[in-house]
Amino acid sequence: MHRRRLLQGAAVTAAAALVPASARAVTPPTAVADHPAALWAPAHGANYTVPAHPSERRVGRVVIHVAQQLFTPTIGIFRDPAKRVSAHYVVRSGDGHVAQCVRESDIAWHAGNWDVNVRSIGIEHEGWVDRPEFFTDVMYRRSALLTAAICERHGIPKDRAHIIGHHEVPGSDHTDPGVLWDWERYLRLVGRP
Repeated sequence: MHRRRLLQGAAVTAAAALVPASARAVTPPTAVADHPAALWAPAHGANYTVPAHPSERRVGRVVIHVAQQLFTPTIGIFRDPAKRVSAHYVVRSGDGHVAQCVRESDIAWHAGNWDVNVRSIGIEHEGWVDRPEFFTDVMYRRSALLTAAICERHGIPKDRAHIIGHHEVPGSDHTDPGVLWDWERYLRLVGRP
């Protein structure tokens, strides 16, 4: 009987290995999100860097992205170790729900520029740069609350010099958040208490 259980266990283990990693249930770590309203949805450890001295990490910018993807698949990309990309946060369009994928003390790989990654927090937004229907009022408001809280935690000025688009990162070939992103509205919302 003991041998039979061993064989059954081996069969279950082998079957589980055939399921793609992106489809397997993942036991989330007990980490708590830095932003109280965010759900902790961790990126794979192969997609970000834990600094040798996290207390020495100095964040001076927030980089705004548009994922060119829906919310759940964006989180799935960050969980795929082969993708080599992540952002600290993802904001959903329809209801403004926020997921945190990388701790603010860690370095997300979002900007395509190591120096910017080291000194910034990246926020992805569900949607596409050419589809303004994804830029909903609730998404702007929740994202602005998140950005304001990040600025307060890290002492970042709430202005366009310190809250930038992905397209403004030196060496970037990206266009997000795109010409349809309402910067004036966004910064007004960020600046509200």
